[in-house]
Amino acid sequence: MRITQGTFSFLPDLTDEEIATQVQYCIDRGWAVSLEYTDDPHPRNTYWEMWGHPMFDTPDAAAVLYELGECRKVYGDRYIRVVAFDATAGWESIRLSFIVNRPDEEPGFRLSRQDTEGRKVRYTVTPYAADRPEGRRYG
Repeated sequence: MRITQGTFSFLPDLTDEEIATQVQYCIDRGWAVSLEYTDDPHPRNTYWEMWGHPMFDTPDAAAVLYELGECRKVYGDRYIRVVAFDATAGWESIRLSFIVNRPDEEPGFRLSRQDTEGRKVRYTVTPYAADRPEGRRYG
């Protein structure tokens, strides 16, 4: 199962050159770029771990690509994404995010059904990866 979160998620994985192009697009608009990683890509897990600090005032994508390489050395077996934050008054939010690294195997999610009062049905989505302890979910 391929996780589809963020921009470009239905496309094939971006090459480093394509990642650099997108990062430069963000920088050219004055957005702060940061890298985040996780081993729990649940759709409601919006708070991934941040790699270093957000990169404000970075003149070109080379610094971000360098940090991405360093992050991949340590967390290459996890999901890594680029996040671009627009601090402009009135926006002050994430303008773009996309996955730039995935584990070799993406185990997917389990859908659990629960019948409750009054014939109501509730569903819970649980990643199969969460069955293992943090840090050992892939591989």
